[in-house]
Amino acid sequence: MSVLDYKILDERLRTLQPAYATPGAAGLDLRACVDASVVLRPGDTLLVPSGIAIHLEDPGLAALVLPRSGLGHKHGIVLGNLVGLIDSDYQGQIFVSMWNRGQHEFVLEPLERIAQLVVVPVVQVRLNEVSDFAASQRGSGGFGSTGSR
Repeated sequence: MSVLDYKILDERLRTLQPAYATPGAAGLDLRACVDASVVLRPGDTLLVPSGIAIHLEDPGLAALVLPRSGLGHKHGIVLGNLVGLIDSDYQGQIFVSMWNRGQHEFVLEPLERIAQLVVVPVVQVRLNEVSDFAASQRGSGGFGSTGSR
């Protein structure tokens, strides 16, 4: 099992430390480390501190900040950048860009679970410039080129 080094930057997280909610969970919950309730109006974005910093160190790993499905489905709250990417050498606080794409105001409460952190493998490739590619069955066929059913 890999180890993730992290620092608590908001003392309120001492009793709510990052953890997997279930044995089968892929993501660690990130919480809104805001001091008071914040109203997010439709169309608004807000950069929310998570109260933690991580350091993966291993360049073969990265962390993804992903939206919580319940917030997205029930309230229209998704990530402003859709997916956040944390490189292995980043050591600063994790911030979550929240976007209200819904039609109603959303009240963000202090320490509410707002996103998930998922650690994934990374493969860095050696770039090889070519003048053309070997032919494939698909070629350059893009959106919808393989049919809809």
